[in-house]
Order: sequence, then C-alpha cells, then structure tokens
Amino acid sequence: MIGANATLLGIPYLTLLVFFPLVGAAGVLSVPRARERMARTVAFAVATIEFLLSIPLFTRFQPLPGMQIEEHVAWLPGIGSSYHLGVDGLSMLLVMLTTLLTALSVLSSFSAVTERPRAYYALLLVLETAMIGTFLALDMVLFYIFWEAMLVPMYFLIGVWGGERRIHAAIKFFLYTMAGSVLMLVAILWTYFLHHAATGVYSFDLLDWYRLPVPLGVQTWLFLAFALAFAIKVPIFPFHTWLPLAHVEAPTAGSVILAGVLLKMGTYGFLRFAIPLFPNAATLWMPLLLGLAVIGIIYGALVAWVQPDVKKLVAYSSVSHLGFVMLGMLALNPEGLSGSLLQMINHGISTGALFLLVGVLYERRHTRLIADYGGIWKVMPMFAVVFLIIMLSSIALPGTNGFVGEFLILLGAFRAHRIFAVIAAVGVILSAVYMLFMFQRVMFGPVTHPENDTLPDLRLREWAVFVPLLILVFWLGLYPAPFLTRVQPALADTAALIERRALLCRTVEAQAGRTISIAPPAPPMPDTSAAGRQP
Repeated sequence: MIGANATLLGIPYLTLLVFFPLVGAAGVLSVPRARERMARTVAFAVATIEFLLSIPLFTRFQPLPGMQIEEHVAWLPGIGSSYHLGVDGLSMLLVMLTTLLTALSVLSSFSAVTERPRAYYALLLVLETAMIGTFLALDMVLFYIFWEAMLVPMYFLIGVWGGERRIHAAIKFFLYTMAGSVLMLVAILWTYFLHHAATGVYSFDLLDWYRLPVPLGVQTWLFLAFALAFAIKVPIFPFHTWLPLAHVEAPTAGSVILAGVLLKMGTYGFLRFAIPLFPNAATLWMPLLLGLAVIGIIYGALVAWVQPDVKKLVAYSSVSHLGFVMLGMLALNPEGLSGSLLQMINHGISTGALFLLVGVLYERRHTRLIADYGGIWKVMPMFAVVFLIIMLSSIALPGTNGFVGEFLILLGAFRAHRIFAVIAAVGVILSAVYMLFMFQRVMFGPVTHPENDTLPDLRLREWAVFVPLLILVFWLGLYPAPFLTRVQPALADTAALIERRALLCRTVEAQAGRTISIAPPAPPMPDTSAAGRQP
C-alpha cells in the first residue's frame, strides 16, 4: 500500500499526473508555425504518456478506504491553505477516465482540426491538467482554482472551433458555470471562517472540514450554494439548458470531454463535498433532489426522442443518464453508491463513444440531421457494427457496461426510495426507444441521398479510437469486479462519514450555546488507510 506523503515510482506521482499535460501544452505551442501539423503528433504523444502514467493508479490500488497517495506541502500558510493532493476510490477511476478520453479525443481530431492546431491541442492538454487537478485536490483553494481553470480552455474550444452558434454556446456555458462557482466560493469562505470560529485554526483542508460540526440553519445555506454549483455542472433539471447547445456547437473532442469528464465534476462534487460536509441539509433537501433527478431522467429521454439532430439527441440523453447517477448517489447505500460511481465511468465511455461516432459521420457528410442519412449499414458496415455495440451499451443491454451500473442504481434506489426508483425505471424503457428509433433511421432502409453512397468505412486511426472503448464496454459489462472491489471500501467509508457527521451536527445542534467540540461523538474507525487520518 502506498502511504501518505509518499511517492510512487520514486517521484511525486500526483504532481506529475496533474502538471505533465501542462508541460506538454507548452511543448505543443513551441512547435514552429511552419510545421503546425506536427502539433497533433506531439499532443497525442503527451496525452498517451499521461494515460500510461495513470495506469499504476489502478494496478497498485488497494481495496481499502482512505487516501492511498497524498502529497501535502505548505503553500499559503498565512491563510491556512496547502498544496494537498490525494487519491482514493472516489477519484481513482475518474482520473483514469480523464486521461483515456483526452488521449482518444486528441487522436480523433487529427483530420477534423486544420485551423490553429497548436492552440487547439494545447487547450485540450491545459483542460486535462485542470480536470485531473479538480479530482485530486483536497485543499479547497486548490480545488477552486482547478475548478475555475476548466472554464477557460473549454470556453475557447467551443468559441473558436465550434459550429455556427459557437459564440452563443460558449458564453452561455461560461455564464452558467461561473454563476454557480461564485456561490460556491462564498460558501467556501463561510465554511473557512466557521472552522476558525470553532477551532481557532484557519484551514482550507477538506479533511479538517470533515471534522467540523455545522448547525443545520447554516448547513442549509452552505449546502444550497455548493449544490447549485454542482447541479449546474451535472446538469440537473432545470439547470441543464446550457448543455445541449454546448454539445451541439462544440467540436467533437470538446463534446467528448464535456460529456465524459466535465459533467462528472458535478456528481463528484456532490459525493466529495456537498453531502459529506452538510449531511443534515442534504437529508432535508433530498426529496427535492430526488424529484429533480427523476424528472431529468424522464424529461431528457422524451426530449431526446423527438430530436432531428443526432448530436442533440445524444446530448439530451446525457441529462437522462446523469439523472440515474444522482438517483443512485442519493440512495446512500452500498448498491446505489457503487452503481452511481460505476455509471459515471460507463456514461463517459458510452456517451463519449457516441459523440465520436457522430463526429465520424459529420466529417464525411457535414450534417448531423437524422433525415440526411439512411442505409448507412450497407455503405459503412463496420462503422454500423461499432455504432450498434455502443448504442446497446448506452441503453444498458445485459453484457455491456451500462447494465451493471443501472442495475445497481435501481437496486439501491428501490431499497431507499421505492417510488422514485419505479418512476426512474420508465426511463430505461424510454432510452431504448429513442436510441433504437434513431439507429433504425440512420442505419437501415434505402440509401436515399446519393452523397451517402460513397462514404468510406472506418479508417485505421478511427479503429484505434474505438477499440479501447469497445474493450471497456465488454470488460465492465462481463467482469466489473476489478473496478467495484477497488471503489466499494471508499464508498462505504464515505457513507459512514456522512452518517457520523450527521450525528455530530445533530449533537451540536442539541447543545446549542455550549462550547463546540470538533471531536467526533463516536470512537474513530480503525486506521486502515496509509494516509493515517480518518475523518
């Protein structure tokens, strides 16, 4: 097991993971203008090395709770902020998903991006640094810096290399997410001063905040501020309106990263920050969150069903799928939490692959309208087979990755919130309806448009993009145990943390007016983590 403040492979491993893409971005920008096409090769090499560097996270990860690698260095001691990174079962798979999808996004862009390639690939790598840093940061100042840093490269990726309405889409994306972030910043500062009032110590460390009792009245406001920022990012209905436009106007790689990773920042934020820090307020507002999650499941599926644009259909499907992720998370039991985290990964694989497939069609025909296709199976049979497999994984066919996650989510939700689970199950049927309906119209029937007669099938580079995703579809669908066994101890530890903090905050509420003690009311759990600090 890898201990706290330890290095992996003899180096400060987490720092390398976070900042290697940033160094690579500088390398991409240093490519001479006369050889701009070389920038894509450099970017792909950097992204591939980054993915290879992330593999030890999985292979050396132990199925134990707590942080398994930590790097903790004094940074801004005057305000109690430190450079604190850590990885556990909540973040490990999300980091690996980020490195994989970034490498595949770079590779998929080789023929799609011909203008300003140096800036484009550099922005993708800068975005990768910000995303990985967000998943690993355990200091709230550091977390907020990485969280905000994601906005800038994604704004330019949409606004410069997007479609006809790219400026409108980029501005809407930026304003929505920025509005939520400002409220979260206020809540971070409020909690920071609460911690000082209770302990006499200024600290932005998340693990210190996990021991801070917060009265329910204050919890409510803090939870709502955090929850709104994360709800916009998920996005939860009705905060989803920025998403379809951003997806449709973004370049293919931007859509893949947006759906595959950025949306998971919201669900990760609920699980890492909002619910554990403010568990009593989360319980108070849980019926509303459950209702919005279920509305999102049904609404997203129904709106996807009537879309004439295949890319917008996939975008609305994300609203539905992320509703399932929230439903499982809010069950707060082992099955629901495991299904929720696994479905974050599954959605990144399946929906990311769907956007890549739509990108392949768009590169060949320069249209995303379903009516402009038909008979593609006859013209591009191998492409159609890959599309069929990914589509079936998206609708959770048994044997594919989507089935395991959705089954665990519904099982956990049925045990905790039966009525919401029954309503959400309708969304499973609707997802099959809109996906199969779209697939039938695009792939079957006669070739009614002459432009479709000569479309080339998948090329070697495109096979290199899809094969890793196909492997994961079947690996997670047929043998998910290596993934589940690694994350379940951390999820159980998070559930126990939420329960302990809820009891602690209720105790403090009952003793209002007395001196606040931050010692937990129950003896600490045995120290099974190398980090050596159990919240």
